Amino acid sequence: MTDDEFRPKLGKIGSRGSKAGKRFAGQVRAAINRAGGRPQRGGRFTGSRVGRGGAAAALLKSRDRYAAFRQRRVMVKARVVKLAGKGVDGARAHLRYLQRDGVTREGEPGGLYGADSDHVDGKAFIDRADGDRHQFRFIVAPEDGIEYDDLKPFARRLMAQMEEDLGTKLDWVAVDHFNTGHPHTHIIVRGKDDRGDNLVIAPEYIASGLRERAAELVSLDLGPRTDREIEQRLRQEIEQERFTSIDRQLLRMRDIEGLVSPDGHDPFRHTLHQGRLRKLQRMGLAEEFGSGRWRLDDELETTLRRIGQRGDIIKTMHRELTGKGLARSAADYVLHGQPEQRDTQRVIGRVVTRGLADEINDRHYLIVDGLDGKSHYIDIGKAEATEPTPDGCIVRVTPRNLEPRQVDHTIVEIAAAHDGHYNVDIHLKHDPSATQSFAETHVRRLEAIRRATGGVERQPDGTWIIAPDHLVRVAEYERQRARSEPVAVDNLSSIPLERQVSFDGATWIDRELTSDTPVAVRNSGFGREVRQAQARRRQWLIAQGFAHEDQGRVVYRANLLSVLRQRELNRVAGQLSDELGLSYAEVRTGDRVEGTLRRSIELTSGKYAVVEKSREFTLVPWRSVLDNHIGKDVSGIMRGEGISWSIGRQRSGPSVS
Repeated sequence: MTDDEFRPKLGKIGSRGSKAGKRFAGQVRAAINRAGGRPQRGGRFTGSRVGRGGAAAALLKSRDRYAAFRQRRVMVKARVVKLAGKGVDGARAHLRYLQRDGVTREGEPGGLYGADSDHVDGKAFIDRADGDRHQFRFIVAPEDGIEYDDLKPFARRLMAQMEEDLGTKLDWVAVDHFNTGHPHTHIIVRGKDDRGDNLVIAPEYIASGLRERAAELVSLDLGPRTDREIEQRLRQEIEQERFTSIDRQLLRMRDIEGLVSPDGHDPFRHTLHQGRLRKLQRMGLAEEFGSGRWRLDDELETTLRRIGQRGDIIKTMHRELTGKGLARSAADYVLHGQPEQRDTQRVIGRVVTRGLADEINDRHYLIVDGLDGKSHYIDIGKAEATEPTPDGCIVRVTPRNLEPRQVDHTIVEIAAAHDGHYNVDIHLKHDPSATQSFAETHVRRLEAIRRATGGVERQPDGTWIIAPDHLVRVAEYERQRARSEPVAVDNLSSIPLERQVSFDGATWIDRELTSDTPVAVRNSGFGREVRQAQARRRQWLIAQGFAHEDQGRVVYRANLLSVLRQRELNRVAGQLSDELGLSYAEVRTGDRVEGTLRRSIELTSGKYAVVEKSREFTLVPWRSVLDNHIGKDVSGIMRGEGISWSIGRQRSGPSVS
């Protein structure tokens, strides 16, 4: 038989192939499953399962290696956000925040636009997304964005190119921000394609494809970077204390022993590499071995990124403090939430500003001028985790406690005595001294853990199954919560320090002056201002008859705070009575409160609820759980300076202590 001949070997009639053939078919099916789905008969391949845009990303990645240097640089941050549960509320809040005041060049609110209109209804966009599994959030920031008078045409061309790469029409909205040194665009894309299926974008396209497309467009608009521009930028990177493109090149150049030798063929590159290695050596991140060989620190990238982030934070603090006329030495800056600040302590002080540290992940920060004379940068987590904190208000910031609470230990103790079961009846039987409302706080704790982690099981009759490792699950719940809510921010005073000096009501200064354990106040920075304000407040209290001097010290009236609090309450109640045309009914301890919750008002002594009933109204302390019940019927019993609420008039309605 010659080389170009072959003789087929026929199998038996009815045979479905050899074992090897079956093995190959199984491998094909397994590969398809790993790619994210199973083969479909008929129809065209859309990439809806494995992710759209993968081919485009691969093509862009395989281009000329020097194209990245020629192109204008564009930063793209991306995040996929799940909309199940409270995700839609978060998406609505995120959209509102993007359109906040002061983000345009003129300091106006951000304008929402789309593919065909400069004015888009954000509510309609969110309503269309009702039922969507997820949405995509992008931040696109051209390095030379300041050259654009208007970013809208650029964003629209980018989204048109993205539609072509993904093979589907996209439902998207965008907002341009000019409130930082780098103009950028926020783009929100619905998680549905033009056929109504879930939109799945290939990770490669999200990671690099979209950035390459954006860089192409900016380069077309502004022209490619010249050799001189490229060389100048690279020279500037030599001394930067952050992770740079030169560092990325050096990491790729490591040999099998993990050592780096600067490029000796290209004099310019050799100079760059040698200069950068010397800089890293001074930072303790590189060590020279012999003639021209270097070993890089194993944590080089992580360390440089952390240093760069710290530098950005310090610049932000300096800009904000200087802009408010509160110049502080960099030695007095304290950064919380950084790896070296794991033992963060309580901070009390004046809010200088609140800002967005990570717009794509919606993480906020506070800059607080502390009583300790230092300026604090504090990561406060998600926007919805913290109540509004206007500039000038006085706050107390406390790290979240990651340990199980006493309520968790009580639940475990009771469940252990009742075969791992817990409910209100079991609690009251186990501890006859406990009240119904006290036991219900334990149920609310279990419900919160169940909704967040599913770490506890509730039976149809309302009985809870408490696992032997319940406290371990609680600790994990607290750790998860701390990632989005790392601190608790308590508003101690909504009015600025200067106004408190002569304010006719109970102020934060009064609480500190009469406290058995006042907060230590350093005689520098905001601490010095507080000391001066306290001295002036003492004189005001003496003049009003609320205090007197006795042998060189100031003695305060025993019921000072309650009298001042009541004076402000009566004054505000009189103003509301004229406004509402209703009489004011004062509530005392033990009184029952019933009526319609109308709104909240802010007093120096705290937030109060306005409850209307028939021809009168009353003012009672506010609780955050009432936020979603404006306009509803409520009832409760006044207990000291607090109140136990029931939402709705029905006897079986949920109680809120």
